[in-house]
Amino acid sequence: MLIIRCVEPNDIFPVIALAFETLPEPYNPSIFTQFYESYPEGFLVALNFDTIIGFLIGIKTTPNTARILMLAVKDAYRKKGIGSALLSRFLKEMKHQNITGVELEVRTSNQGALKFYQNQGFLLQGTLQQFYQNGENAYSMRKEL
Repeated sequence: MLIIRCVEPNDIFPVIALAFETLPEPYNPSIFTQFYESYPEGFLVALNFDTIIGFLIGIKTTPNTARILMLAVKDAYRKKGIGSALLSRFLKEMKHQNITGVELEVRTSNQGALKFYQNQGFLLQGTLQQFYQNGENAYSMRKEL
């Protein structure tokens, strides 16, 4: 049974483990606590019963704009609508907070993520050179709400 909810303190360590398992960027574990403390309504988890199988971290960057920083789903659960459910819940919350646009970056090599976001209505805005720590480029994307 899929449940999407805001993160809780006991979720932080499983989220960190999932981030290390699924994301190529080596994030400092302390930032997950910082995101939880600074903007918990933008930090969502997806659970299969009581196991965290995905998460989304987003923040407000201006009074009208939000940014998705991370979206990850456990490999075994991909292509089952979990990323879409996390994104949908985040976008609904942002609309409720009068956000008019959501931005994000995606690795130029991550064609699966690029297609996912395009299918969700995000449009390419440009390319950011050497955006990631390993020097890889990113596509900047935006969706109007």
